[in-house]
Amino acid sequence: MTSESQIAEQQPDHYDAFAEAYARANEHGLFNRWYARPAVLDLLGDVAGRRILDAGCGSGPLLADLTEQGASVAGFDASPAMVRLARERLGDEADLAVADLTRPLPYDDEAFDDAVAMLVLHYLEDWSQPLAELRRVLTSGGRLVVVVNHPVIPPVMYPELDYFATVPNAEDYDFDGVSATLTIWYRSLSAMSESFTAAGFRILAISEPPVSPETPPELLPPSETDPSRFIGFIFFTLEAVS
Repeated sequence: MTSESQIAEQQPDHYDAFAEAYARANEHGLFNRWYARPAVLDLLGDVAGRRILDAGCGSGPLLADLTEQGASVAGFDASPAMVRLARERLGDEADLAVADLTRPLPYDDEAFDDAVAMLVLHYLEDWSQPLAELRRVLTSGGRLVVVVNHPVIPPVMYPELDYFATVPNAEDYDFDGVSATLTIWYRSLSAMSESFTAAGFRILAISEPPVSPETPPELLPPSETDPSRFIGFIFFTLEAVS
């Protein structure tokens, strides 16, 4: 476990240095392709004709999925390199922007029916401004699907960590042969819930889904029980309330 004082600030364009490797790794990797993305699509259900914002869209795979299902989509990412890759995937006419979730977003009030923040909020210490902005751009009754690292991970992996504190941890990853260090801000389940409520959301569902049934068996972790279920991410479906 790395202390807060040992962690350098993670800049919004941090992903630029390894954007292409990250995109390649997630194209067919277990955690994004076969776990997070299918689960988010299941939670959203029928999206035909709905206006959907992908906050922290990366190279745009979820945007491509939603477009194929008939949604009208927009996406943004703080990394210019990621937005460039998304534009290469989706075309020059795609509604994409370089924007930072901690600052005002370049969208009108109530511009979207749904929004997705998949694996982005856990990079942020303070959720108040990001959630307030996502609430602002959603219609009343609109949905926000949030995916973050599961709050049970720190007590299991880092027993010295105070579960009820909001603390950072520098974690090393390998993306298609490229090493990168990401800073994850862990917080308790109650802290997450309180942040959602303060920003004007109501929790409709908390999910801990299995991976897609189409997952290649060789990608699943070894397990003596059911390898399709493991503690990785936690999924929230939120409703924007008046």
